[in-house]
Amino acid sequence: MSERVKTTLSADGRCAVVRVPLRIKRQRGRREVIAPAGVGEAVTAENSTNRALAVMVARAHRWRDLLEGGQYPTIRALAADLSVDNSYVARILRLTLLAPDIIEAIIEGTEPDGLSLEKLYRLPVGWEQQRRAVGASRGSE
Repeated sequence: MSERVKTTLSADGRCAVVRVPLRIKRQRGRREVIAPAGVGEAVTAENSTNRALAVMVARAHRWRDLLEGGQYPTIRALAADLSVDNSYVARILRLTLLAPDIIEAIIEGTEPDGLSLEKLYRLPVGWEQQRRAVGASRGSE
C-alpha cells in the first residue's frame, strides 16, 4: 500500500481511521480526483471508466470529516444542507468503512472488474469479508 495512505486507530481504539490525501478539482463543470504522487494518475472521465467510485469515496470521507469536525451535528443536518435524502448520505458514508487496500485500488483505478457503487454499498463491515466479496487480495494495513 502507498505510504501516503495512512491507517491508524481512533483515540478510543474502536475505529480504524484511514487518511487518503485526495483533492477534488473542478474544471469547466467536470470533477477531477487528484491523488498524491505515487498513488496513481488523476482520475478523470477521459482515463477511467470508474471515476464515480473514486469521487464517491472522496465524498464519503469529506462528509465524515464534516460530521466528525462538528460542522454538522447529525447526518440529517448534513443531508438537509446538501438538499439530499439522509438515507443517501448514510449510504455514501458506508464507503468510509472500506478496507484501506480496497480504497487504494479504487483511487488507483485497479479495483476488481465489476466493482460498482451498488456492490460497495452492500459490503460487510469486516475488511476480510470485504476483500473476499470483491475478490481483492489482502493488502498491508
